[in-house]
Amino acid sequence: MKTTRREMIGGGMAAAALAPATVSAVTTAPTPKGAGRALKVPTPARFTPDWESLTSGYSVPDWFRDAKFGIWAHWTAQCVPEAGDWYAREMYMPGSRAYNHHLKHYGHPADVGFMEIQNLWKAERWDPARLLDLYKRAGAKYFMALANHHDNLDTYASPHHPWNTTRVGPRKDIVGTWAKLARERGLRFAVSNHSAHAWHWNQPAYGYDPEGPRAGERYDAYKLTAAQGRGKWWQGLDPQQLYTGRHMPMPDGIRTLDAANMWHESTDRLWNEGVPAGSDFAKNWLLRCQDLIQQYRPDMVYFDNFDLPLEQYGLDFTAWYYNQSMKWHNGSLEAVVTAKMTPPQRRMGIVDDVERGGKSYIEHFPWQTDTCLGAWHYDADLYRRDGYKSAATVIHTLCDVVSKNGNLMVSVPMRGDGTIDDKEEKIVTEIGDWMGRFGEAIYATRPWKLNGEGPTRGNSGLFSEGGPRSPYNARDIRYATRDGNLHAFVLGWPEDNVVRMELLGRNNPTLVGDVRRVTMPGDSTPLAFRRTGEALEVTLPAGARHPIGVALILSGEGLNA
Repeated sequence: MKTTRREMIGGGMAAAALAPATVSAVTTAPTPKGAGRALKVPTPARFTPDWESLTSGYSVPDWFRDAKFGIWAHWTAQCVPEAGDWYAREMYMPGSRAYNHHLKHYGHPADVGFMEIQNLWKAERWDPARLLDLYKRAGAKYFMALANHHDNLDTYASPHHPWNTTRVGPRKDIVGTWAKLARERGLRFAVSNHSAHAWHWNQPAYGYDPEGPRAGERYDAYKLTAAQGRGKWWQGLDPQQLYTGRHMPMPDGIRTLDAANMWHESTDRLWNEGVPAGSDFAKNWLLRCQDLIQQYRPDMVYFDNFDLPLEQYGLDFTAWYYNQSMKWHNGSLEAVVTAKMTPPQRRMGIVDDVERGGKSYIEHFPWQTDTCLGAWHYDADLYRRDGYKSAATVIHTLCDVVSKNGNLMVSVPMRGDGTIDDKEEKIVTEIGDWMGRFGEAIYATRPWKLNGEGPTRGNSGLFSEGGPRSPYNARDIRYATRDGNLHAFVLGWPEDNVVRMELLGRNNPTLVGDVRRVTMPGDSTPLAFRRTGEALEVTLPAGARHPIGVALILSGEGLNA
């Protein structure tokens, strides 16, 4: 995962998804019929691996719709260099930050490839119980562990892929440990699977420097064989199985960095969801995925793909997983599968995920935004320059996403040793402070007829999020409903302690009901309010001030009419 993936997305569909939104900050269309309801459809006795079966028989389970907020450990060996995203690929691309970092700290990639970094990942200070306690206090209702990334190392005991963390690096079953401890804390458990792209993403490891003193000398992946591991830490492992083989190695004769980069852009960097020809990669991928599910029974599988991965193999997996879930839960389907840029006609069969972005409207079907406090893989430079998202940014994003029928999944970057840094811990603690006071107004809500009001437009499309500081203020309000009440999330604290909700004024036809009581979550003390023609005005107690904002619960008659 990397924010510059937008550069790889071609075609009209992607351009439309990434184009600046032209709508106002507030959803002006009414909630789609059924978006606030359970959206249940009759579940078939068995799913078949085709879109007709998935879209006609699937309903998003209530646990996911109610949870709203999850935290993710996007943790791989690429966190060891502490040099940001996509290290395993870009260390093989001369001129890149990762290449320069690798040359300085580890050596030339013809001598020391990413395979060696895999084994430097030791997780020696990993305390998963402490981290999960922190995340639960922050208000997370589900937790996601990374099962593999594009570098093709499984973080669990994988019988179908010997390159896994029980044999390499940490020598631990990372997924199994997370799963056990998360469930002990009452959290739903998810796994993220990114490995479907490994067959093309790893191809730079078969390349070479086009310029310089070692021009033309192939990198490690091109040369290594299983026999060369005799007497070494990787004895018994085949490097070609890790690097996936020569599907499209850079051809001989390229002599400039520009030409090499152009080659990669037009071949192995295309975000290809397809199956490599003449390889058993996809078959093995399916076996690995099914084994992951059978061993750990996750409630959710996140695919880092546009649409389901690897063509029919992705459909085969999803139908099989749904059937397994019904088997485990006495006919109840509790499973969630996510993918990105899901076409509208398929969004009833899986959950659409928007990486580092959002939607400009109330989505008919439940969806998810995934983002990160910093880079997906730990980046020490972001720490040094205070480049993390603030707690306010996370909470404001959560409120905006929830108002549009979505969930928010936030990654907290981890170092290779298994720790998070002090700045991240402070941010997570601040998130927990707000969620501890107001979070009960978030959970189990459903969209209202409009998602909100105010001057600030929410993110729209993949990679549409802004910088680390939130642009919202106390005039920005987002709405959701639960149990006949209307919940208002105020994305800042008004200087005069008075919240003004113009959508709820008597002259505005949006709210036809009558507000009779306003409270804050966890406090039954009624707040003073008045409803004028222009706005519903609520006076907040000065002692309850919170810099991030406040949640209000409005009770009365006909608030959802």
